[in-house]
Amino acid sequence: MKPPMIEGANGKPKVEQLMTKLRMLQQGNRVLEDELKEAQSTNDSLQLELDTVQTKAYQLEGIHKETDESCRVLQFQCEEIEQDTNRHLQLNRKSEGLVEQYRCQIQEAKLKCRKQRMRFENQLQQLIEQHKSLHSVFTTERLPTEIETVENTQSHLLTAEHLKLLQLRHLEEELEELTKQT
Repeated sequence: MKPPMIEGANGKPKVEQLMTKLRMLQQGNRVLEDELKEAQSTNDSLQLELDTVQTKAYQLEGIHKETDESCRVLQFQCEEIEQDTNRHLQLNRKSEGLVEQYRCQIQEAKLKCRKQRMRFENQLQQLIEQHKSLHSVFTTERLPTEIETVENTQSHLLTAEHLKLLQLRHLEEELEELTKQT
């Protein structure tokens, strides 16, 4: 709002009023210049800050690209490792199956060996028992009795053989007589 101008007698504003107005305008001009300098300074500061932010944004974009590339590489490596792990797991399962199969075969072989050992031990025990019984039959105390028994048996066999030979001769003679008669 403009202050009312006071006009002088001739209808022109007074010099004092113009001076006051000029001073006010100069003061307003200085305030505007100060505000313009401050605005320019703020603009410069903001421009520097904008440049800094753009530089950081550019750097961050570069870092983001590197990070994305690293992420892709790591994902690829992770997939390869996962495939390797799956292969190793399959191989481990196969190996465990083979180990179990071999363990069963070993157990079967052990059982067969144990059965054979038990059979052998039984046979050995029987042989030991037979040896003990033979030993008791052929002791030195029983040897004279056994010899006498054998001699008696031998003499009975010789007598029986002699009788058989006599019977055989007798039969041969009868056979000859029969052949002569016919």
